[in-house]
Amino acid sequence: MNFDGRALSGTSVLAAVVQSGSFAAAAKTLKLSQSGVSRAVARLEARLGLRLLERTTRSVTLTDEGKRFYEQVWPLISGIEELASSILDGRNTVQGRLRVKMHPVFSYFLQGARLKAFLETHPKLQLELVLGDQLGDVVGEGFDLAIFLGHPPSSGLIGKKLWDTRILTVAAPSYLKRQGRPKTPQELASGQHTVIDFRNPENGRPFNWEFHRGRKIVKVPTNGQLTVSDIATLHSTCLAGYGIAQVMDLAVKEHIQSGRMVELFPDWPDERFGLYALYASRSHLPAKTRAFLDFATTLFSDTDR
Repeated sequence: MNFDGRALSGTSVLAAVVQSGSFAAAAKTLKLSQSGVSRAVARLEARLGLRLLERTTRSVTLTDEGKRFYEQVWPLISGIEELASSILDGRNTVQGRLRVKMHPVFSYFLQGARLKAFLETHPKLQLELVLGDQLGDVVGEGFDLAIFLGHPPSSGLIGKKLWDTRILTVAAPSYLKRQGRPKTPQELASGQHTVIDFRNPENGRPFNWEFHRGRKIVKVPTNGQLTVSDIATLHSTCLAGYGIAQVMDLAVKEHIQSGRMVELFPDWPDERFGLYALYASRSHLPAKTRAFLDFATTLFSDTDR
């Protein structure tokens, strides 16, 4: 006999009869008719080929076979119900292990104090943050979530934009004093200026330098002596006056406001770059994943989107 869903259902009805002491009481508990309860038990007995209950006008008791069946099977059924209930409760409880693959740009903005507060808010969560500049196979590598820079690839993953920011071309005042300020983007390709390139992790080559104004896009070829792959080095080298860099507005606002960096081409304001959260499914998103998405969004909630 295949112990399928109908047998499981019949076992639950049998348990209700045993625990309540009668078909009538079981019917009331299960919100079924008394005849429906009786038919469910009869079908279970037919499938098992066993008589499970002794029925009299005054009482219902288990047969020896019924008692053996009930004592062995019901704990298993009960365990399944408890597990299902626990899983359902877990939909709204932030708990368990959450593995997040994050781009170095996100780690640059991840503030220790806010992360501490997030973990203290969710003490049942075990969070693993793994740094990587290539998306790879998020699901195959066992990650629940990935946070990456740039437009999401066609990977079957759901993409949620956390924020986007303008791309600025900047230099330190000391560089401009030494080399002069370029008047147009095209001057950067003349060889008179030093540029700092930023490596694209997807292909290993430096990002193209682009300038956007409305629908107009100008691409400027560069061949910098220095190529970096992290924004901390990009910023520090630029601040030291070595060369011109393309940076995210969100990351250098304080430097611009203090005068430590100068935006060179404010008349080319429309190039933007986004940071996305990527995950496998939009349906039934676990509470732990939703909580981290909310947390990641709050990191940029007080910035210009």
